[in-house]
Amino acid sequence: MAAFNSNFVSFFITLSVILHGAESIKYEPNWESIDSRPLPVWYDQGKIGIFLHWGVFSVPSYSSEWFWYHWQGPQPFPSVVNFMKNNYKPDFTYADFAKDFSVQEGIFKPDYWADIFNASGARYIVQVTKHHEGFTSWPSKYSFNWNAMDVGPKRDLVGEVSKAIRKYPNLRYGIYHSLFEWFNPLYLQDRNNSFKTQDFVFDKTLPELYELVNTYKPDVVWSDGCNGPDEYWNSTHFLAWLYNESPVKDTVVTNDRWGNGALCHHGGFLTCHDHYNPGTLQKRKFENAMKLDGRSWGYRRNTALIDVISIESLLQNIAETISCNGNILINVGPTKDGVIAPIYEERLRQMGSWLGINGEAVYKSRPWAFQNDTVTSGIWYTQRKDLKAVYAFLFNWPSGDLTLGAPQVTSETTVTLLGYSVPFKFTSQGQKGIVVHVPEISYNKMPCMWMWVLKITNTAN
Repeated sequence: MAAFNSNFVSFFITLSVILHGAESIKYEPNWESIDSRPLPVWYDQGKIGIFLHWGVFSVPSYSSEWFWYHWQGPQPFPSVVNFMKNNYKPDFTYADFAKDFSVQEGIFKPDYWADIFNASGARYIVQVTKHHEGFTSWPSKYSFNWNAMDVGPKRDLVGEVSKAIRKYPNLRYGIYHSLFEWFNPLYLQDRNNSFKTQDFVFDKTLPELYELVNTYKPDVVWSDGCNGPDEYWNSTHFLAWLYNESPVKDTVVTNDRWGNGALCHHGGFLTCHDHYNPGTLQKRKFENAMKLDGRSWGYRRNTALIDVISIESLLQNIAETISCNGNILINVGPTKDGVIAPIYEERLRQMGSWLGINGEAVYKSRPWAFQNDTVTSGIWYTQRKDLKAVYAFLFNWPSGDLTLGAPQVTSETTVTLLGYSVPFKFTSQGQKGIVVHVPEISYNKMPCMWMWVLKITNTAN
């Protein structure tokens, strides 16, 4: 009886650890502890996010979201300087743009934005709440007269967008926040002191971050602007609070841009650099932040169609990224009035129509033993262990037989095309893979128009 009681007690202790262990973990303000926190499952399963670059830079809507810095920074861009010279009075300041950040009633429709995002098949949205220009899109107590309530829109843009997004169960809301500000005197003073003083950090950056998290409860905190060491930014102390005590401590995910030493090394997921798409399997979760307009994250009035990524290239980016253990964050830049341009809406809705057929190969997927095929180029793989399936993403539709060098089949293997009801016949090549006999399918019976996905079940590898 004593042995039984001992085992009985041991069982319930183990069960308690499994059920409640995560709640008892306290993360310390150092990178070893911060990096040990597991990513919330929702993030890995969701795969696809939408990035929103929207701020005062949307008013000039010329060059990029770095307009102010390229106009009046230490190395001005001649094109930007000439743009201002030719279109504005000599005494015009960047702050004067804010009054024209109109976000007009009846034109800006956050519910319509949310409808687009939901239709896109994305699972999370990351809104730029403050870029390096310092303008806050919420009524921050720490950005007097340089926020969306005091000047320009005269409304809480973070509150409106987050509320609209949360009406959809499939969508989570996140915030982007720049640690530094190009021309803030406090930041410049700290920088000139070799970051030995932290006035800007404790008077501006950290109060804003606490304000954002406590007010809007984001599931993503996407930091940027690693201009200074992470010790200067007090990053690990903020992250320890975020993971231990914040209202989103169990669901929030963070990136790696928490100071010069943290980038590509520390934090929740790694971004390393913009458009980070390594093309090989990564041990740590990463995110490929990429933009639809190849020249700018913010809206540009002079965007040409050739500058906008094609739907084929966008879908290929998705396949390559998730095959290698990444998520993808796809950027759009709304206009100053609050409109998502039709070309960007089209791309997002096209992506959603494709995911409606092929999402099984994306959501909840994991990298497979092979990321891309060993014989035929333009083919990338994911897997779903719960469905005993490997998925082959075909960048080009094959004409006749298709040789796949990676999959090894069994007597129970089937090959189907997602969205098409008739199984495909195939011939095993043993350890050299399989030859899929692709039938002729009429155009009107094709399940989708771009990047097709083969589902291969019960493989031997």
